[in-house]
Amino acid sequence: METGLYLPDEGSTIALGERIGRSCRGGETLLLTGKLGAGKTTLIRGVARGLGITRGVRSPTFQLLREHRGRLTLYHADLYRLGDGVEDEITQLGLDELPGSRGVLAVEWAERGFWGDRGLQIKLSFEATGRRAILSTGDRGHLHLLGEGER
Repeated sequence: METGLYLPDEGSTIALGERIGRSCRGGETLLLTGKLGAGKTTLIRGVARGLGITRGVRSPTFQLLREHRGRLTLYHADLYRLGDGVEDEITQLGLDELPGSRGVLAVEWAERGFWGDRGLQIKLSFEATGRRAILSTGDRGHLHLLGEGER
């Protein structure tokens, strides 16, 4: 199933993330892709708000994985800096074991080695003066994260 949304500004990107975060029950994986500046971290800030996380969320580019506690624990990963041997680094980070039943895993640059049919895939791209978000999943356990949107 797939939903497409036009996001005219940063506020609408945060609002989409917040809606996704409020819909999370635990055990969800969010796989984000898009060019630099497409809004991946901004959307995850909204997810954090929806999970009741009040501390600032920023890209974990140099740390690779950050943990934020709220209603559920948000595990925020950024694969941008991973090179060859991505699978080994993903295993070392423990991403293959996350998020657990009381967490949500959000992965930026998921196409660099953490992709597939599991989770909610969120593709962000530039469109006009805003962004386009394509949300899709073939995973029945993530269908609740798809809301109403243009098809």
